[in-house]
Amino acid sequence: MLRKAYVPGAAAFLAALLLAGCTGGPSDDGRTDDANPGGAGTATAAAQPGKYRTLPEACGAVRHSTLDSLLPGIKQITDVDQRTKAYEGEATLTYDTDRKVGCRWKVESTDATDHLHVDFERVVSYDNTVSDDSQAEAVFATKQAAADLPAPTATSPTAGSPSAGSPSDSADKSGNPGGPGSGTTTPAPSSSASSAAASSDSPGSSATPSGSSSPTADPADIQPRTLDDLGDEAFLDDTLGTSGSTARQRTVTVAFRTSNVIVTIEYEEQPAMVGAAPDSKEMQDKARKLAAQLADSLGG
Repeated sequence: MLRKAYVPGAAAFLAALLLAGCTGGPSDDGRTDDANPGGAGTATAAAQPGKYRTLPEACGAVRHSTLDSLLPGIKQITDVDQRTKAYEGEATLTYDTDRKVGCRWKVESTDATDHLHVDFERVVSYDNTVSDDSQAEAVFATKQAAADLPAPTATSPTAGSPSAGSPSDSADKSGNPGGPGSGTTTPAPSSSASSAAASSDSPGSSATPSGSSSPTADPADIQPRTLDDLGDEAFLDDTLGTSGSTARQRTVTVAFRTSNVIVTIEYEEQPAMVGAAPDSKEMQDKARKLAAQLADSLGG
């Protein structure tokens, strides 16, 4: 009798345990089923794709009138077929025209040999949490860092400003006598002495056949620098090769990003005259004009 009375109680106890195990109550860590990782409540939207899905045909992206300006030797080509081929350029090798395209031109003239290279790169992110634009921004930052642009320099005072034309102010900044408290001013060097002291290695210098230097722009306006009027971000680089016994080749690079496309322009010129150097400002102006045209054609 005692055995029979015990069995129903044990069965009831086991049933209670089973019922508790089947309930949907909180788990040991306090998290409910609806908060499980990967559930609908934690899903995040994929990063947005870039604005551009294709790239233009690089060799057809530059106008003939622009090539005439950048490559003056084209207009000196008398043979029609050769001139047509010069305008066409040569496409750079690529394995995916939706991701990277480019074109090169090389033309000789009586005064110089000019090279032009235009490159388009469409950046695509393979990380669902990173947008194409963000990936392109990172790629462009690496490209700009590799250019190793110098730190910006202060612009010269404008005419009419309190410091413009002040001998003591300019002498103090340069470390020459005539600063505050000196009571004296230093006479300005003659134009011929200034020309002789100018460094031909700096952007803007240009040696002419006569040996005299052409007018130079403000160094702050022609030094390698970032640009704020082109695409989403841009920079300009300007380098001058060593002289040796040949003419000095100058390379001007303008690169800009618009959305997920990065455009790079490399414009090189080597004068025919030994020891001569191309004019920095003139080459920069031409390269920037082309960059603005390409940005417009992309809608950037």
